[in-house]
Amino acid sequence: MLDLLAGFVTELRNAGLPVSLTENLDAMEAVQFIPIEDRDAFKYALAATLVKNNSHWRAFETVFEVYFSLRGPEYKIGEGGEDDIDEMWREMQEQMQQGEGKGRGGAMESLTPEELAHMLMMALMNGDQAMMRALAKQSVQRFAGMEPGRPVGGTYYLYRTLRNLDLDGMLEKLMEASRQQVEGDLTALEERLEKDEYNDRIEQFKREIEAEIRRRLVADRGAEAMAKTLRKPLPEDVEFMHASRDEMANLKKALYPLTRKLAARLTRKRRHGRKGPLDFRNTVRHSLSYGGVPAEPKFKYPRPSKPELMVVADISGSVAAFARFTLMLVYAIQGQFSKVRSFVFIDGIDEVTDYFRGVEDITEAIHRVNTEADVVWVDGHSDYGHAFEVFWERHGKDISSKTTVLLLGDARNNYHASQAWVIKEIRAKARHVYWLNPEPKSYWNTGDSIVGDYGTHTDGVYECRNLRQLEGFVEKLE
Repeated sequence: MLDLLAGFVTELRNAGLPVSLTENLDAMEAVQFIPIEDRDAFKYALAATLVKNNSHWRAFETVFEVYFSLRGPEYKIGEGGEDDIDEMWREMQEQMQQGEGKGRGGAMESLTPEELAHMLMMALMNGDQAMMRALAKQSVQRFAGMEPGRPVGGTYYLYRTLRNLDLDGMLEKLMEASRQQVEGDLTALEERLEKDEYNDRIEQFKREIEAEIRRRLVADRGAEAMAKTLRKPLPEDVEFMHASRDEMANLKKALYPLTRKLAARLTRKRRHGRKGPLDFRNTVRHSLSYGGVPAEPKFKYPRPSKPELMVVADISGSVAAFARFTLMLVYAIQGQFSKVRSFVFIDGIDEVTDYFRGVEDITEAIHRVNTEADVVWVDGHSDYGHAFEVFWERHGKDISSKTTVLLLGDARNNYHASQAWVIKEIRAKARHVYWLNPEPKSYWNTGDSIVGDYGTHTDGVYECRNLRQLEGFVEKLE
């Protein structure tokens, strides 16, 4: 068991979950006080000690299902194993006699497809979890076509199994059977409740099929290999430029707790950084009342003003998602800055600060940025040089020694003139100038990327491909 748990924790860390040695020991301690045969209790005991972030739950669950797929009630229907499943089938035959004549004997392997479908329907109607589990096992064995050593993913086997079961038409058959049971029409409320209940049972049956496929794959390939195959990045590690629709939704969910954490960190950082040099005169003055023994040091407390922030973001093509999340993050923590102004560009540039003013849902402001901002000058292809020139002409006078300028983009300029002198002039006036690039460093300065031309005039160019890297950069802002 210790080796199994050690491998489980190692895979969690490989998946990106921050599991410390203390939490590992807590998990080992927790499982001593729960019944190991209770799979759910075992699962949630481990989760309570090893998972600290709700967005990490899905990754934890995937690893758990792989590592403990061959252990649990699924394989403990009874001491007889397959014989018990056949016994359950023989007992259920009595329910199938209506309208079909006398049931026939035999094991589940001898069922015709029609009998298997009818048996599944009865199990779904009765909510018989044990029978659904047994039918899932039989369905995978019969329809999935799994072969040992075959390098095929579980999704393919799941598709083959569900296609042969034809679950799409099962819901209507179940509803019709319910109407026949009451010998009349169901009320609108009863119809809805019955449909929701049957949908839940069908989804549960699908999960049983997935679990059975996963068990067989683990038995064939090993837990470590399967865990590596199913490993997916955590929301904070998903790359902005390659995120799917579901991953984008998870990114948005992860963004809001991140903003609260960052705001608290920045506040704490400024508070702790206010202790200045020793104030000798103040120390002596306070020490006079008690003879100066012992002396109580007094310090000068500087009152640093919050910086102004200007964000200039490329919203063309694939970098648009990166710009969107950065703007959302900046405006969510805007209380940490005295003023925030935002500009977006493609080959033209437009200020969009007013879009965010007085808006509770930042998503609405981002939508306006994408649909209303005047960012096309000629052909709608990125032209950093022209955009920066216009920005300097219109807004260069607003930059001061209190201003931090944040430039967002991949610096792929379509071979136009860079006009890097603009960044040099901005750096001469501003407090700080930073460039955030959503591309991997290995892609910088390749093809039409000229990030190096601009980077030499900034305080730093940072790779920000995901929320984790973006979080690390925001903590540097002063």
